[in-house]
Amino acid sequence: MVSEPVETIVEVTIPADCAGARLDQALARLLPDWSRSRLQTWIREKRISVDGAEASPKQKVWSGEKVEVRPAVDPVDAIDAIHAPESISLDILYEDDSLIVVNKPAGLVVHPGSGNWQGTMLNALLHHAADLNGIPRAGIVHRLDKDTSGLLVVAKTLEAQTHLVRQLQKHTVNRDYLALVLGAISVDGCVDAPVGRHPVERTKMAVTANGKPARTFYRVLEKLDGCTLLRCRLETGRTHQIRVHMHSIGHPLLGDPVYKGKPDGSIQNVIRLAGFSRQALHAQRLELTHPQHGTRMAWEAPLPDDMKNLLLMLGHQSNKSVFAVTSVSV
Repeated sequence: MVSEPVETIVEVTIPADCAGARLDQALARLLPDWSRSRLQTWIREKRISVDGAEASPKQKVWSGEKVEVRPAVDPVDAIDAIHAPESISLDILYEDDSLIVVNKPAGLVVHPGSGNWQGTMLNALLHHAADLNGIPRAGIVHRLDKDTSGLLVVAKTLEAQTHLVRQLQKHTVNRDYLALVLGAISVDGCVDAPVGRHPVERTKMAVTANGKPARTFYRVLEKLDGCTLLRCRLETGRTHQIRVHMHSIGHPLLGDPVYKGKPDGSIQNVIRLAGFSRQALHAQRLELTHPQHGTRMAWEAPLPDDMKNLLLMLGHQSNKSVFAVTSVSV
């Protein structure tokens, strides 16, 4: 049975540091999940009130005003709202009234889209927590590629979602990945290069002058047979960022079907024997500030068996184990 879209009301109080600003400017700062142009549209549509009165387009605020926003269901959110819950197993590492932290398996699509309208993590979340139907994108604030495994955080309230989006924008959410790349890398480094749509192959991303700023830090964990195990930390979160950045410096991820490298025959044989059929990328660690009580929290997810087996077959040394996990730290 399909759920009907649920109208929500977002309430905010204008802080002192927004005094003298236009209402749309203040709301764009306080509610970064929505663009300023969308907020302006909602003011014109009388979806926003200030101290109980309809807001006007050029209205200024002076601090202390109580603002109510009734978000319109846009085409993307409408798609989210009508997706049916599905009984799909989720590996939940942590959950409270504000957050869900999920360890996503490789092969699971995060959000419905072309060719994947069902069987996604969003469908599973709606089954797990029906109230997420009232949150844009069912509370999903960042994504992983279908064939990347590891940690995702989901907001259970609009307030938590706004708080997490702000953290992502300020780069205070730490996301660490284990990446197995082709070739030998000897020193730690950083790739600081804009990422945008590939100018010719439109289904791919690329380092391009017209792209959005993107920065990936990487640290060498272990040199293996014909490849290197890295820990990568994202400062930004562009589509396919680690995959594109590592490809751009001549070290594409093992098994990446899109941003391919040319592994030698021995590595190809190991990949075949291991039955490894995806990019070797795992979101291992996630650290953020809890949106309700302000505590700094972190989670780690164990390596999935396919990537663990691949590492062992490539000569991973047990004294350099990356398999150990701490589930929650505060």
